[in-house]
Amino acid sequence: MNGLSTVLIVVGLFLIGGVISFAKQQMPKSLIVLLSIGAAMCLAAGILRLEVWN
Repeated sequence: MNGLSTVLIVVGLFLIGGVISFAKQQMPKSLIVLLSIGAAMCLAAGILRLEVWN
């Protein structure tokens, strides 16, 4: 596990927390969808960069 994959996974988890928080505050749905797409992309990039796939 290198540093960049760790950072991407942590940022993705942080964004998931933001999605949950924004949903509880009943923010606009488009903002929640945009944030969840960013979280999914960060998590996917972090998981795909893990060195266990070699």
